[in-house]
This record gives sequence, structure tokens and C-alpha cells, in this order.
Amino acid sequence: MQFWPAPTPSGPLSAVVVVPGSKSLSARYLVLAGLADGPSVLRGVLNSRDTTLMAQALRVLGAEVTCDEDEWTVVPGDTLGGPGLVDVGLAGTVMRFVPPAAALAGGPVTFYGDPQASARPVGPLLGALRQAGVRVDQRDQGLPFTVYATGRVGGGEVSLDSSASSQFVSGLLLSGARYDAGLTVRHTGGSLPSAPHVEMTVTTLRAAGVVVDDTTEHVWHVFPGPVAGRDVHVEPDLSNAAPFLAAALAVGGQVSVPGWPERTTQPGALLPQILTEMGASAHLGDDGLTVRGDGVVHGVDLDLHDAGELAPTIAALAALADGPTRLRGIAHLRGHETDRLAALACELSRVGAAAEQTDDGLVIDPRPLRPARWRTYADHRMATAGALVGLVVAGVEVEDVETTAKTLPGFVGMWQTMLGATGTA
Repeated sequence: MQFWPAPTPSGPLSAVVVVPGSKSLSARYLVLAGLADGPSVLRGVLNSRDTTLMAQALRVLGAEVTCDEDEWTVVPGDTLGGPGLVDVGLAGTVMRFVPPAAALAGGPVTFYGDPQASARPVGPLLGALRQAGVRVDQRDQGLPFTVYATGRVGGGEVSLDSSASSQFVSGLLLSGARYDAGLTVRHTGGSLPSAPHVEMTVTTLRAAGVVVDDTTEHVWHVFPGPVAGRDVHVEPDLSNAAPFLAAALAVGGQVSVPGWPERTTQPGALLPQILTEMGASAHLGDDGLTVRGDGVVHGVDLDLHDAGELAPTIAALAALADGPTRLRGIAHLRGHETDRLAALACELSRVGAAAEQTDDGLVIDPRPLRPARWRTYADHRMATAGALVGLVVAGVEVEDVETTAKTLPGFVGMWQTMLGATGTA
């Protein structure tokens, strides 16, 4: 196993970091482009393992997808393809967004993926598809499973518990307009995690001409109708920007991210507020978002229910803080690429912090930190969290840092460029 020596800076940071397009928006635009009534041009798509797998899934379903550096073109087939095999890798978006679309294909579509992917929940989504009249065979929990498509789906109303992942709801909504009767999705479980991602889905659908009624809490009705092909530009991925902006707070100096949107449905929009609570200053101007810090990090009590993907970055900062931190509302992170709560508690403890799991989060009490090998569990956000700790703790070595290619190819080069002349190995 390869270990990357996380670099430490010799002085305050002064950097501009250009962050590629949002993974979440890229995935939604791609699925809708594959279901559209005409070609789509997607500019600024995140070019990563997750989106490459999504593009290949669309090809299995009969679309022509051309991936150039600056723009991707999707030309849907006259009818959806099938039969076929879809590799989901470790991408929750492919595992959960593509099966409802595959239900419209012309034959059975089987989904498989990385060994770790079988631990990611998908059962409620498949159960909802069965309610909509789709035959789905699943040998065990997780992968593989097969969607036996016949070219059309009746639709109607489905109920499911989405408390493990809001992607269940989003996946159903994205394809619902192509079902004969549309689709009404009713969430019947407890609190819905990452609710802004469902809002993102609804906003994206409406922009493609799809009529969605979300006036009743936890109920979404997608009316049947066409999905418009579009020419769109993808916003920067605000969650991928998190470790870079947090670096300014961790070691001092400033980091700017150009293109930060004034309005967005991305959960990463909470970053300026969170980093300010932890001791930074944040300014949004015409040239993007700039975060400044002096190396002093404050402990916080945060509910990250709507932005759980920020938790690894915030937890890493918490280990560097001047007091304890409690992160709440993130029990659903146990079903992400890995059990992120267990992984964070283990790795933070490995470098010397006191980190304990709670029913719905983490409590982190700073202690004198020490060098250690930081394991990543094939999880991209665990890798970036380790790099953040390594800015302050010399001698941290991050296992398999290239797992960041899942959503942020070239992370190591971006990180070292941010450090510039101040970086030391």
C-alpha cells in the first residue's frame, strides 16, 4: 500500500484554488441528459471516476456520450438500450440514480461494483421500484442486482424510508417524468438527511422543463412529460473546496476559490458560516470566496444533518481546535463510502485526538497530536481529511491518497500548488 507524506507549510498560505465542477450537479445533469428529448451540452462537468462511471452507464442505456476536457455532450438514443451491465464502482449516485432510468430500458440491466459498494444501502430504492411495477432481483443486500426492464414503467405512488440516504428520493424523481403516470414519492421514515440535495434535484428537474409539486413535506409529485435537452454550466464543487478553504484556518493565511455562486442548492454553501464559527473570516466577492485565518481554530457544536459530506473536513479541523467539538445529525454517514463515523473516530484517535462516536455523530476533544499513518478506507473524503491534519502535524502519511480521484482527480497536485513555496514534505 502506498503512503503519501502529507506536506506541512513553512508559513501562512496565500493561494487561489480553482475547484472543478460539482459532483452532485454533474450526476444529475448527466442522468437528465440521458433521458432528454434531445442533445445536451454540459460544460464544466467534474471529470472523475464517479462521473466517468455515470457516462458509461448512460452508454449502456443507449446514449452517445462524448467527454471532452471542457464540455461533455450527451445524445440520447431514440429508445433506452438494454440488456447490459452497469459498473457503479463506489459511486452512490450511479448505484441510486441509474436503476430508475434503467427501468425504462429494453431489457435486463445488472448492476455491480467495488467490494465496498455492497455495504452502501440501496434496498429502499429497489423496493420503491417494485411498487412502481418494476421487477428487481437482488441476491443479497447491496450488489449485484438486476432491473428487468420492459421499455416502460407505470409509475404512480411509492413510499419508502429514505433516512439512510436522500439519494433514494433523488434517484426516483430524476426518472419519474418518463413514467406513464409520473411518480409520487413519499418519504415515510425519520429525518431526511442531506435535504438540500433533494432541493437540488427538484431545481434541476424544473430547469429541464419537468413539473414537480413539492408543496407537501416529504412528498414529491413529478408529472409525466418530456425532459428538455439543455446547454448548462456546472458550478464548482463547494464540498470539494472544503479542505482547501479549511487549510487557511488551520495554518493561517488566505485561500480563495473563484466562481463561488451567490445562490446555490449545494450543501457546501454552509462552509463560510461554519468556518467563521470556527475562527476564520469569509468574504464573498466578484472574484469568489476568500477565507482567512490565523491558525487558531475554535471548537464548535454543529448540526451537519443537511451537509454531512462536510463532516470529515470539520472533524479534521476539530482535532486542531482549542476546545471540544460536537458534530450532530450525521448518523447516515455510517452508510457512505465507508462508515465515516467509525473511520474518523479511529484515525483521529490514531493521531492523538480524543474522538468518540455518539448515536448521531462525533465528539472530538483536542489533545497533543502525533505523526501516524492515516488510513483512508477507499474513501476520498477521508484522504482529504488526513491531508488537512497533516498541514499541522508533521509526519502524517496518508494511505492511498489517489482514492481522491473518485471525485477530485489531481488532488495531490492541487494541494501542493496551494502550499506553493511554503510547502515542505
